[in-house]
Amino acid sequence: MFETLLSPIELGHVRLKNRIIFAPTSMGLAEEEYFKRIEEIAAGGCAMIILGDVPVLPARFGYSLYSKKGFAHYQKLAGIAHRHACLICAQLHQSDSDLKSMLRYIPGILSKKITPQELRSRLNAQVAPYISKLSVHKIKKITAAFGDAAVLAQKAGFDMVQVHGDRMCGSFSSASFNHRTDAYGGSAERRARFAVEAVSAIRAKLPDYPIDYKLAVRQENPHYGNAGVLEEELEVFVPLLEKAGVTSFHVALANHSDLQDTIPSAKHPYFSEEGCFLKFCDQVRQFTSLPICGVGGMVHPEFVEQQLKEGRIQCAAMSRQLVADSQWVNKVAAGETSKIRYCIRCNKQCLGGMMEHKGVHCIYHEKQ
Repeated sequence: MFETLLSPIELGHVRLKNRIIFAPTSMGLAEEEYFKRIEEIAAGGCAMIILGDVPVLPARFGYSLYSKKGFAHYQKLAGIAHRHACLICAQLHQSDSDLKSMLRYIPGILSKKITPQELRSRLNAQVAPYISKLSVHKIKKITAAFGDAAVLAQKAGFDMVQVHGDRMCGSFSSASFNHRTDAYGGSAERRARFAVEAVSAIRAKLPDYPIDYKLAVRQENPHYGNAGVLEEELEVFVPLLEKAGVTSFHVALANHSDLQDTIPSAKHPYFSEEGCFLKFCDQVRQFTSLPICGVGGMVHPEFVEQQLKEGRIQCAAMSRQLVADSQWVNKVAAGETSKIRYCIRCNKQCLGGMMEHKGVHCIYHEKQ
């Protein structure tokens, strides 16, 4: 019944055992709890886990591929995934937050006078002046670092990398944030240059390594998303990224606005339906024959199978559903779909936990 969903597929030179991918998610968990969560998801049968927000430059905070501790952290995660015949992908990203500007908000955060949502809004307001004033020397250093980070990711055991098309790549892509007047700003072709150079840097270092690109799409009428690529600009961006070396696309709504839009609940005024972002995949398909991974509130095996069978997408990415029930794939394969704990997209303990800095959890976890 779920022949397509459970069938293998090749992304670049790697073979996924089925079509289900754990979408990149900032879990906000302590290390040991994070290891346990990743192991549960890998053991649940999904074909690949994408680890979100792996920095391309050495980082002072969090885990960095460049440090001994950080490299060991990622190496252990790769080992955990592989232990369960699950592939693992590093989502390479560069933050577009102005760290110097962030310092002024620390007292307000510590005193709780500034909420996480208010902080997000203030940081987003700093994106445009920050990236519009970055020196070309700094830009070149960052785009080159995507190649360096990819090499380290491969050495740590990652099977492929994903270039995060939101964050700095997305901000350079967006006329809403990118107000530059040099070779990195202005036309869609120029605004694509940062992302193209990032992908090209990886391809130059690793000629045969699979490169996925998280293509963040923003729309107008109604307006959703601020970074990323306008729907009408896809015909420019997609061929340029493919020519640079991208081997697959992961398509989602652009960020830098309300997280309730990019992680929409079942009550969202516009993105309430299952597969809510698949229309962007339809648009991307017009300009490429490469595999496309869709995302957006997909929970029911029958729905996912239909989208895959029709060729609308080649892979389906889930986050909240696999947090709700990490055994989703195994239950589908065993013909036990009636036993699946379906995500109801309430956003209480997942997005809610993220926003409250308590980590990503699920209402089902409370009942266990």
